[in-house]
Formats: sequence, structure tokens, C-alpha cells
Amino acid sequence: MIAAEKIKIKVCGMRDANNITQVITLGPDYMGFIFYPPSPRYVGADFQLSDEGTKPVVRVGVFVNADNEEILRQSRIVRFDHVQLHGNEGVQQAAALKDSGFKVIKVFSVDDEFDFNVTKQFAPFVDFFLFDTRGKLYGGNARAFNWNVLRRYDQDVPFFLSGGISPENVNDIASLEGMNLHALDVNSGVEEAPGLKDVNRLKSIFDAVDKIRMKRITQ
Repeated sequence: MIAAEKIKIKVCGMRDANNITQVITLGPDYMGFIFYPPSPRYVGADFQLSDEGTKPVVRVGVFVNADNEEILRQSRIVRFDHVQLHGNEGVQQAAALKDSGFKVIKVFSVDDEFDFNVTKQFAPFVDFFLFDTRGKLYGGNARAFNWNVLRRYDQDVPFFLSGGISPENVNDIASLEGMNLHALDVNSGVEEAPGLKDVNRLKSIFDAVDKIRMKRITQ
């Protein structure tokens, strides 16, 4: 299922205007903005995003256990394309957001004992899953989970891979051959500080993915 030449990159946890501009020059496919006040990457109550230079990038609003009224309010302000549900949101909420016209990403926190059967009830109502490392935080735990457990997933819904992706481990995505991997979700593994991406480390990930793409195309 995985076509390496089609693997996309999402850079999440953005909020600083200058850093956003720097990251966009690398050509990410998605950019995520966190609307969860306890997060160290929270964008703030008055966050707005200029259209200048950002139009080619798909904007993703990241929410944790927010009600749909709040999600819709913020989405109108920032003009999100996708909504990412990163908490304990249920199937009905995902379905309502999809009916409202959003692309929906539902997040699951994964460890060695994770039961992928819980994803099946969401499958008709989401566009993507995102598999992240189970930890004490709702994302941004700066460590990867054991990617081998993804072999237990039925691969029906394309997924984002998250959790401590860094220049040191990005080449290991080759082990996901045959899986329905849509995109890498990069956040804490390339940060100088929460919400501030090290552009050189991030570029290393883009370069590594480009090499994997080219290797697959020429084979």
C-alpha cells in the first residue's frame, strides 16, 4: 500500500510567525496548530494565520476533547482544512465534524498492547488516523513507539505516523513497506524549544524522505 514517492510530511505544533515562514520554505504538505491550553505548543487564544505564503499548505487544527462549537469557532477564524481530534473524542463527534465539511484525523495513542480493533468504529467517519506514542502528554512526548505493532493494523484507513520522528530514526520508515502510511507527523523530534522547530533538523527529515522517494521511483 505504501508508495514512498507519495509519503507526505506534516509539521505540527507551530505558532511562531517567523518559524512558520522558515518551515514553509521547506515545502511541508500539512502544518498543525494546537488549540489545547495545557500544551506547551498552544497557539494562544488570539492566534490568527496569514494567507500570505501559507496557501499551498494544508492547515490542520489540533484539538483535545473540545466541543464542536469551539472547534467550529476556531476553524472559521484560522480557516482550517482538516481537524485533528487528539483526545478521547467519540464516533459521533467525528461524524458530525465530517458532516460539517471537514477532513477528520482521529488520533490514537499506541503502545505494545494497543488494540487496533478500536479504530474500526471510526473508519466510516474519518479521513485519516494518526498513530502517536502513548505517554503522559497528549502528543509531544518526544519518543517513538514500536512501529512493528502497526502490522496488527488492518490498513483500511490511511494513517499519519507520529511520535518522536527525528533525523536519527526517519530512515526506519522503510520498515513500513506495505502499510497504508499517508504522512509523517513531525513535532518534538526537531525542536529547539516547544513550538520552535530547528529548521536544519527538519530539513534533514525532508531530505531523507526525498531520498527514499527517489530510491523507490528508480527501482
